[in-house]
Amino acid sequence: MSIYYYRPLVQTGSERPQGALPLAGGICWFTTVELLERNKPSVFVPASRLPDDVLARLTAARKEICGLTFETPRLMGILNVTPDSFSDGGRFNGAAMSLLHAKDMVEAGADIIDVGGESTRPGAVEVPREAEIARTAPVIQALRGILDVPISIDTRKAAVAEAAYDAGANMVNDVSGFTFDSALGPFCASNDLPVFVMHSQGEPETMQKNPIYENVIFDVYDFLEARVDALVAAGIARERIVIDPGIGFGKKIEHNLSLMSNLSIFHGLGCAILLGVSRKGFIRTIGGGEEPSARMPGSVALALAGVSQGVQLLRVHDVFETKQALQLWLAVIKGNLR
Repeated sequence: MSIYYYRPLVQTGSERPQGALPLAGGICWFTTVELLERNKPSVFVPASRLPDDVLARLTAARKEICGLTFETPRLMGILNVTPDSFSDGGRFNGAAMSLLHAKDMVEAGADIIDVGGESTRPGAVEVPREAEIARTAPVIQALRGILDVPISIDTRKAAVAEAAYDAGANMVNDVSGFTFDSALGPFCASNDLPVFVMHSQGEPETMQKNPIYENVIFDVYDFLEARVDALVAAGIARERIVIDPGIGFGKKIEHNLSLMSNLSIFHGLGCAILLGVSRKGFIRTIGGGEEPSARMPGSVALALAGVSQGVQLLRVHDVFETKQALQLWLAVIKGNLR
């Protein structure tokens, strides 16, 4: 595990001062880094004083994945084909509705469609792999016939990923960080599939009962670092690994807020970052919105907070609203409409 953690103090704006360094090759930049250790006070150091390998991971542009570059943030549209999704109550649990919704999301600006057949909301129980395959593979096959964008399978299981890949999926998104099924990582490696590696504490059925961390920022970072190293050792190139701190997965509200405030630390892993905060329960706690669909404004606010720290991908339900907000944010940051 890491001894030192590096948190760039991220800045944005149309004018970048002399000596400022690009954050992950994107639209944000930094000149100063907070150097952190467990159980010790942090110190602030000029970015120029960092070791070369640390600077390389913090500044290097993230390489394209499935044809997607990351000069500006990308949107992953959520397509739940489950009868018990927390966010949409199974509204798209049917082939015709799934296809229509996916097409609408792409037209609204989604760069990736993420198809999931097992609810991972707090309290959800595991779905048998046969049922998960039956829900997802036919939808992916149909989507592949009408969409050109990459399709991700949201699963913890190798058998489901294999069926999805055969149906036309390009990526694998595992909320367990590739810890649930030991065969999933090697399958992705053997087929050169990009992967999304998320942190979670516990199983969905029990993860929100009483999550405890020594230090949530460092603990999540260490977990993701270990999983990235394991996947690299299994044969997946680092540039094809995207990390996700797992907001809302085995985390209390204070954990979520701490991670949101310190997202820039995760650039130290040298991977693109995916942020999934759309319609999460802590939005209701802070800003209201009893029904998940009423949490769109809070979801967009958190998405912009993420991209202001250099996050490259946003996993969202409300694609049009997020895209609109992002375009306006980018126009202000760049100082022009390009």
